Amino acid sequence: MAKGFFVTGTDTGVGKTLIACALLHAFRKHGLSAVGMKPVAAGCEPGPDGPRCEDVDLLRAASSVAAPLSLVNPYPLTAPLAPHIAAAQQGVEIELERIRAAYAELAQMSGVVIVEGVGGFRVPFNTRQDSADLAVVLGLPVILVVGMRLGCLNHALLSQEAIQARGLRLAGWVANRIDAHMQAFDANLRALQERLECPLLGVAPWQEAPQPQEVAALFDTGLMAEIFR
Repeated sequence: MAKGFFVTGTDTGVGKTLIACALLHAFRKHGLSAVGMKPVAAGCEPGPDGPRCEDVDLLRAASSVAAPLSLVNPYPLTAPLAPHIAAAQQGVEIELERIRAAYAELAQMSGVVIVEGVGGFRVPFNTRQDSADLAVVLGLPVILVVGMRLGCLNHALLSQEAIQARGLRLAGWVANRIDAHMQAFDANLRALQERLECPLLGVAPWQEAPQPQEVAALFDTGLMAEIFR
C-alpha cells in the first residue's frame, strides 16, 4: 500500500489545507503519485454531484490521482460547526471504519496519501471518538502544522504530547506564519525547533494569497525524502 501521512494542526485556521496541498506538490516533485484526502469536512455547500467543500476541491486539484469524491471526502457536512455537532444535525454518524476503508482504496491508487485532519488533533467525531482516534486507526505518521502566532508554543507542545501519547510517530512539522505582525518570530521558531522532537520540514512565510506550489518549494527536500523512507 501507499505511504501515508496524517496532517494535523495546532488549532483550526492554521493552514492545514495549504500545507497538505504543498506536501502533495512536494511529493509529486519527487516523482511520486500523490492523492489528498479530507475524511471529514464541515461547512460544505450543495453541488451538482453532492455537497462540496473548498478544502476538498483544493486537495483534489493538488493531487496527481483523480480519485472519486466519495473516497477523498467520505463525510461532507453542511453546517460550519464542530464535526460531531454538524453530523448530529445532519443525522449522520461518523464511522472510523468507513474512513479507513476509503483510505485503503486511495492507498491502492497512489504512491502517497496525504490525509488532512479537521481542526486540531483532538476534535470530536462522535460521542466516543475523535480525530486522534482516526490517526490511530489509520496508523499514519503525523505532520504537525504550527500556526505561528501568539500562543503557538503551548499549542504545539501540547499537540506533540497528545500525538506521542497515542503511540504515533511525529514525522515532522511545518511553521506557517499566519500572523504577519507576530513579534519575536525567530525566537519563537527557535524555541519550537529546540522542543519539538521531529524535523522542521519548512517555514511558510505570511502571504495574502499563498500558493501551495510556492510553499512546496520551501520544504527541505532532503528531509522530505527522509520522512518518506
